[in-house]
Amino acid sequence: MRSALILGAALLTGCIPGDVAPASDAAPPPPTLARPVSQAQLSDFEARRGDEEVEALPAPRPAWEARPVTADAQEVAAATYIVEPGDTLRRVAEKTGAGSEAIARANAIEPPFTIRVGQRLAIPAGRFHLVRPGQTGIAIARAYGVEWSRIVAANQLVDPYVLRVGQRVDIPGDRRGTPSLAERAAAFTLDVDDILTGGEPALASDQAPARPVTTPARVLPATAAVVAPARLRSGFAWPVDGQVVKRFGRGQSGERNDGIEIAVPTDTPIKAAADGVVAYVGNGVATLGGLVIVKHGDGWTSVYGHASKLLVQRGQSVKRGATLALSGDSGQADQPEVHFELRRGRTPVDPLGQLPRS
Repeated sequence: MRSALILGAALLTGCIPGDVAPASDAAPPPPTLARPVSQAQLSDFEARRGDEEVEALPAPRPAWEARPVTADAQEVAAATYIVEPGDTLRRVAEKTGAGSEAIARANAIEPPFTIRVGQRLAIPAGRFHLVRPGQTGIAIARAYGVEWSRIVAANQLVDPYVLRVGQRVDIPGDRRGTPSLAERAAAFTLDVDDILTGGEPALASDQAPARPVTTPARVLPATAAVVAPARLRSGFAWPVDGQVVKRFGRGQSGERNDGIEIAVPTDTPIKAAADGVVAYVGNGVATLGGLVIVKHGDGWTSVYGHASKLLVQRGQSVKRGATLALSGDSGQADQPEVHFELRRGRTPVDPLGQLPRS
């Protein structure tokens, strides 16, 4: 069993083609992903941590590195199209190269997006990328050297932000050619909002998101979109017991903190604040180091940073109080601590207003 797990991890980390970030955009070596263990084993580990080292395996590559993206967007000039027999809005998009959503907005066409023969449609100008199977918003943004948040705004994308195979996404910004690796690195810096809105692979029209798994022993493929819970089933609990050393909001020097920092000893178990599904595990956000993101339903998300070891997998369902990781000082931590965020939709919320008073 152990050899099979090691083989699976090797396949995940070494055999999936990826849109590899340039060296200047590279993150430091990732925190280790612990060998899959049960919650009972974790409880036993917590009782005697320090006496025994947890065997570790490399973390799998994130979803946005599982499918390469070529910057082959089609340049579309503003034009007028007259609807022909058999046309649908999607068919018009295929003929013109523009996005169906962009055409609908340009012509004030509301759901169910019905068009009629002989209707004159304004085709908006733009640079439209055709989404292929498994591509993510993050990978598309990196291919063009454009911030994913700008693409979200230009296309008026909304929750749950999962792209559709065959969708034509308008790419804003300079259209003079494909950016160099250095330009891509300078233009794109991954953050938590990018992961939440651009981290899931595109789905085919007849494809459903993957169901959550109950154990880290089963690893979902990076190309499988993960479904979030529909409802938040409980209030939030503290992820660790410790002293809050940095609060939510802007600090004295003007920097913004989207969560709180909680000082704790190294290797303190970090607990899930509520039931949910793990949306991300890795170290793609350089400032936060070892990072776990959990979606809880009703638009709520929790974020746990600066971990030294990561003990769950993307797509794993977790219960409130389940151990997600062990604390550390990875990323830009000032000391051994846990960075903890709560978000409602794309908006960071002060965790102290949602957590029980001590």
